[in-house]
Order: sequence, then structure tokens, then C-alpha cells
Amino acid sequence: MTMLTLTTRRLPGASVIVVGGEVDAVTADQLEDFIRDACPGAGERLVLDLSEMPFMASPGLRVLITADALLRDAGGSLHLAGMRPAPARLLEITGTADVLRIHATVDHALTAPLNEQDA
Repeated sequence: MTMLTLTTRRLPGASVIVVGGEVDAVTADQLEDFIRDACPGAGERLVLDLSEMPFMASPGLRVLITADALLRDAGGSLHLAGMRPAPARLLEITGTADVLRIHATVDHALTAPLNEQDA
């Protein structure tokens, strides 16, 4: 069975969720529910630390796109950090890497302007 661990760290103006394990058809709903519960307020950011997520299937991609829209509608922003090669490749080949805010590290995600990604 696929295991997913999710932990949250609250900071002023931001929440960081560390995603550990694979995000696939079995675990995607768990991640989506966790993100909804952690949804920050207007002007705040949610950073997903993906450095411990070695694999993401298309259901995980759906969760990221849905979370990005949810946060934008709430006046916040979603930032992805620490992307590993396999999930990064999925975002690249689907074109979503051009839409989502992706940063090399959590620190970059926390200090970047709300609506920008690393160059």
C-alpha cells in the first residue's frame, strides 16, 4: 500500500506542507483534503515542500492544479519547492510547469513575490 506523510509548519503569512511519499491514485485525495484544511487566508502563501516526494502520478497533478485555483480564489498563492526529477518531468511534459509557481527551495518559495516563481 502506498504511504503518504503530510506535516504542516505555520509561519507568519505562510504555511509549509511537507509531502513525504508518492502521490498517486491512492493518496491524491488525502493530499487534496490536507491542502484544503491548510488553505491560508488572503495574501498568504501555501508552500508544498516536495523534496520528500519521489513520484507523482496524474491524480497528483490534478490536486496541484485544483489547489492553485483554490488558493487564487481565496486571495492566496500556491508555491512548490524542492521538486524532484520525476515529478518535475510530469509538470514539464504537461505544460503545468509554466503555470505553477516552482522554486528550488522552501526558503526561495517563502521569500519570492506572491505571484512569481524562480527564474
